[in-house]
Amino acid sequence: MKPTTITIDDVQYVRADSVSAKPAGPEVIIRTYSAGVHVGQLTHREGREVTLTNARRIWSWSGAFTLNEISQSGLDRKKSRISKPVPEILLLEAVEVLPVASGVDLSPTEK
Repeated sequence: MKPTTITIDDVQYVRADSVSAKPAGPEVIIRTYSAGVHVGQLTHREGREVTLTNARRIWSWSGAFTLNEISQSGLDRKKSRISKPVPEILLLEAVEVLPVASGVDLSPTEK
């Protein structure tokens, strides 16, 4: 078993291979020009190009009128369609970036 940390002079160090390469950014909802609506952790943004990790597509939703409401209050997960996550997605035409409020659960439900 490999140790995951080591302490030298009262400073604790973590093994490099035990840390993910890309730190998880804030959870956001992205509305794109032609690729639909996605939710995930924002890892990079440059102009209209946005990279998300743990990304899910929101195909349809119920229980909220707008994406603004979804980002702040969530949606009816049983009546909405949210895909299973992909590890990473590059979206080329982001037109709206909405931070998801703390405590809002936008994970997919099993049907």
